[in-house]
Amino acid sequence: MKVVFRTADAPQPRLIARLVAQDALPADLDAVVREGAGAARFTGKAGQTHEAFLAADGGVKRLALAGTGRADAGSDRTANLEKAGAALTAKYLTSGEAALAIDFTGSGLTGTEAASVLFGARLRGWRHDVYRTKLTDDQKPSLTEVIAVAAPEGTAAAWEAESALAEGIEFTRELVAEPANVIYPESFVERCKARLVGTGVEILVLGLKEMTDLGMGALLGVAQGSVREPKLLAMRWKGAEAAQPTAFVGKGVTFDTGGISIKPAAGMEDMKWDMGGAGAVAGTMLALALRKAKADVIGVCGLVENMPDGNAQRPGDVVTSMSGQTVEVINTDAEGRLVLCDALTWVQKEYAPKTIIDLATLTGAIIVSLGNEYGGMFANDDGLAAKLDAAGKASGDKLWRFPLGPAYDKLIDSPIADMKNVGPRYGGSITAAQFLQRYIDKGVAWAHLDIAGMVWADKPGQTWDKGATGYGVRLLDQYVRTVLEA
Repeated sequence: MKVVFRTADAPQPRLIARLVAQDALPADLDAVVREGAGAARFTGKAGQTHEAFLAADGGVKRLALAGTGRADAGSDRTANLEKAGAALTAKYLTSGEAALAIDFTGSGLTGTEAASVLFGARLRGWRHDVYRTKLTDDQKPSLTEVIAVAAPEGTAAAWEAESALAEGIEFTRELVAEPANVIYPESFVERCKARLVGTGVEILVLGLKEMTDLGMGALLGVAQGSVREPKLLAMRWKGAEAAQPTAFVGKGVTFDTGGISIKPAAGMEDMKWDMGGAGAVAGTMLALALRKAKADVIGVCGLVENMPDGNAQRPGDVVTSMSGQTVEVINTDAEGRLVLCDALTWVQKEYAPKTIIDLATLTGAIIVSLGNEYGGMFANDDGLAAKLDAAGKASGDKLWRFPLGPAYDKLIDSPIADMKNVGPRYGGSITAAQFLQRYIDKGVAWAHLDIAGMVWADKPGQTWDKGATGYGVRLLDQYVRTVLEA
């Protein structure tokens, strides 16, 4: 979806939208439009829309009204403005109209607020129709352009950063939505290389030999049942000098059968999105590079496929991680933490970051706890947790903090190795985080984000259709803006 800017006196398309604050219909609307809106009970609530048809220049104009909610909505204001833009796109995406003009005349919005409307409109236009060959004309997206008319001063500058963020989110959605026969470790790397060309992001890729030489037995144990070679992808955006960089680490299990501890058949197809953490890291790196973020950030993706075959890891196997710590593999379906532990060790040895934030679709237990409303947050540093919580609230990628502690940590002790990869049935998300914490060096601020309930949606949301949401990119970008670029 392309966003362009035009003045009020430039030619406009047939479809024009006006933004309406709650209970504040513009006085300059035609009487018939005002009466029709009232009859339809349109009040301007955030995300509410109404359409009127008007005679103009010997033809017909389509006038859409989009509600922006109350101007005094406080922390909900940005979300409400995004809802307005997204609602317009959702309504007209397959309408047959190619362009939508949003007229900001008299809207009273700031440039930043207007950019939020455009951001919502852009994001809601993303769909993954690559493999749908039998769509009828009225099912195919027709809307390709959003025109900002008479946008407030500062909108274009604000949109430049928002546009970069939108591209990052859309890239994450693309990676997450693709089937596992298309996106696997090698193709994930190639897709990232192609998308990051010319952005200034430095890329380093480790293959099977390099990881074997480094002793990444935990990650490689997960991969040994698949014909797809595992990869470790590192991306660095150095937009500023820093004594120590910040690292984002993503779990990239491109398909998770569960391995020998195989999952039930029902719903297994969803496990193509078990690389949602890696997808979020890749999208974030793209967004940071496109907007030239003044920060030094490393993005690392541990990429494997977890398959059962004659070479697959068995329950009861003991593996040695890159850190030298040994792990008794009780359940081969608790594989994400095995991938992450070696990725975490490697990034600390290679780059010595001061802060690490990992993202992973790690446990079903977090979905039981939080549903699809929050990502779970675990942290060894209260200051980092507070900053991430604030970034989550500001970005809309919300987080909820869970505890860590010795009582939980001892639940993963093993009688034959340094630890086992699962604890008891209860507190599964916490014991998974405790496992990862054992791989964090002293003095490193670390947070683990369990986003299993957030990367995929079974129904349309605020700025997404059913499917990949792009969760995590806005959160990390907001963290960079408010913490690293402050």
